[in-house]
Amino acid sequence: MDSSLLIDDAVSVAPKPNLKRPCCSIFPDSSRILSSKSNPNPLDALLESFLELSDSSAVALDLSFDRILESRHYDSDQNDVIDRALRLGSALTEAANRSARRRASVHNAFVWALPLDLTIKVFSMLDTQSVCHAAATCSFFHKCAADPLCYSNIDLTTVVPKINNMVVSTMIQRAGKDLRSLKLGVVPCPDAASLGSSQPLVYSMRNSSDTSGFSWNDKRSRQGKESFILSRSCLAPLIADGGALGSLLRRLHLYNIDRMDNTAFGAAVSACPSLLDLEIVGLHVELRQTLESVSRSCPLIERLYFESSKTGRDDSLKLPTCNDLVTNCPSLSSLSLRGFKLHDIKVRTLVKGFRKLKYVDFSTSYSITGDFLRNLGGNAGANLLEVLILRDCMHLREAEVSRLLSAMLAGRFVYLRHLDISNREGLASDNDWSRRSFTPSFMSLGELLDERPNLCVLADFPTEGSFVEEPMTSSGVNSESDSLTSSHTSDDPLVFTSSSESSYNSDQSHPILEESSDEVDYL
Repeated sequence: MDSSLLIDDAVSVAPKPNLKRPCCSIFPDSSRILSSKSNPNPLDALLESFLELSDSSAVALDLSFDRILESRHYDSDQNDVIDRALRLGSALTEAANRSARRRASVHNAFVWALPLDLTIKVFSMLDTQSVCHAAATCSFFHKCAADPLCYSNIDLTTVVPKINNMVVSTMIQRAGKDLRSLKLGVVPCPDAASLGSSQPLVYSMRNSSDTSGFSWNDKRSRQGKESFILSRSCLAPLIADGGALGSLLRRLHLYNIDRMDNTAFGAAVSACPSLLDLEIVGLHVELRQTLESVSRSCPLIERLYFESSKTGRDDSLKLPTCNDLVTNCPSLSSLSLRGFKLHDIKVRTLVKGFRKLKYVDFSTSYSITGDFLRNLGGNAGANLLEVLILRDCMHLREAEVSRLLSAMLAGRFVYLRHLDISNREGLASDNDWSRRSFTPSFMSLGELLDERPNLCVLADFPTEGSFVEEPMTSSGVNSESDSLTSSHTSDDPLVFTSSSESSYNSDQSHPILEESSDEVDYL
């Protein structure tokens, strides 16, 4: 045979190369059918064949299903077929949703513009709840949210109880040695701690109701399994492993944890030697023991905020405790002791001793008369003071406020920019604190404001006659006054005697009244 004929036959038999992209086959799913044939799993082949049905086959599928039902002679058999079909449809739907979520998660990892390290940096700036929500969206975000840096600033405060010890422990363990800030507890009014406000942050689990609409009975039923209770051991993870997790903590805020006591709190603070900011509200811990714990364990502290859970009844503070705190915590620049029974001599020791003190808040303190302000504002201490809040101090005297304003006009307290002497029960007179002044007039106030325009003085008092003397209770002191308040900055003349002025600028002061016997013995 001629070789040329063989070549021609081979060319004619050989397949021609595809110069263009192949068109869709008339059998669109032929490749899938071939792949299914090569798959040894018969269930995969069956499911793939089932998925090949087009949407137009719905009518045919209905007819086929009806024929299957008619082939069953008994109602029980027909019901069984329907149940199995529903279960199969539900299983297919769940499998499809699961695959869609998995594909979407992979898609998010590809389309997300930031790399892993920058995403972790962004997550570290979010609050704890937002990080947990982001972690639930996709596997990439879940991986980012698992980094300890995302939990360096843990905020688990809520309006109503929702957090238990297990949640706190989990978050602290996630943060590890990167933990820098921890906030726990119930904050009923997050904005109540604004400058110049005496609205208490104290919250009791036994309040009949709260802003969320939950009654105490509802809470009691939810708390039967201790599901939303922070106990005295909620800070135990800070102490574990020799205090490794609490050693670098900078900020600790605790709000209305009813079961926290002096022992548990003192142990937690002892594990936080690097603490700079401590805020305590509504805990059943004594002022004296708390300050002693801070004095022993927190030499670097710069801000201390402590609001009593029993306003006006905690008289535990002693002068030696004040002296130790001043000596051991020299960096303190912000001090707030709200709702305690504080005598002027103790307050004077604190304010005069802290040389870096800029912010002072003794709102709702029961025994402060204002006598501690004498001889302050210059080289004797408190020369850096910028904010002084004495709002709703029951025994604050009108004469002491007048002396303070005169001293400011004379050049003391040069950095003071905010002064709050408002009192919903008026200012006390010199001789009898029950005699209230509802319309005080300060001779030097107008001149002082002209000389120092950047100074803000809050002096809101109720209308005369609205004060009613009642026994001191926690709810009574913290309740809001319903009377109409007004601001008085009258320039009416108020004559000061020379003895008053000299006593303010000299080292001599009036005797301290209402001091407890143990303080007198100490002196």
